[in-house]
Amino acid sequence: MSAQREQLVAACHWIGAKGWAPATGGNMSLRQDAESCLLTASGLDKGTLTIDDFVEVRLADNRVTGGRRPSAETGLHTLIYRRYPEVGAILHTHSVNATVLSRLCRDEALVLQGYEMQKSLSGQQSHLDPVAIPLFDNDQDIDALAARIARRADSEPLRYGFLLRGHGLTCWGRDVQEARRHLEGLEFLFQCEVQLRLLEGQ
Repeated sequence: MSAQREQLVAACHWIGAKGWAPATGGNMSLRQDAESCLLTASGLDKGTLTIDDFVEVRLADNRVTGGRRPSAETGLHTLIYRRYPEVGAILHTHSVNATVLSRLCRDEALVLQGYEMQKSLSGQQSHLDPVAIPLFDNDQDIDALAARIARRADSEPLRYGFLLRGHGLTCWGRDVQEARRHLEGLEFLFQCEVQLRLLEGQ
């Protein structure tokens, strides 16, 4: 098993231990090459996954090698891999903070500013620079949802990840290590935002 595959399995176990993928929710993937990725099979506890619990998916058309069913959000993973060749790993989680904030924020993006932890995100140099995490309404029609995300990306490149209202966070990085750092940094920032809004009475 390659180092990146080992790191992805370890990241899944870490996410499971954090409670960020409860009740078999969430999905994680790793780019294999320009044509395919490995994606978690549907309906499995992320805290106990092995590399055998991933399925190979073709990026061009979401076709699966083998008979197992991949995650329902397969089309969102393949969209990001097709759009951004530099992305090497994607983590989709269902934490309480991300899910609650996605419903509280009525704008097209959650803007984070004033937090030192913003510098956990690649390219961020200062707490003064705003970081916008795009927000999309959730949809059970993944093709329609992917099309809406693609239209936003046409006018505004997506960085780090996006939120789905009432659903959770999808984030990524150049490799598993960077995607994991982005996830941990964003989750810290989301927790700060939830606490701040509670204290401010919003």
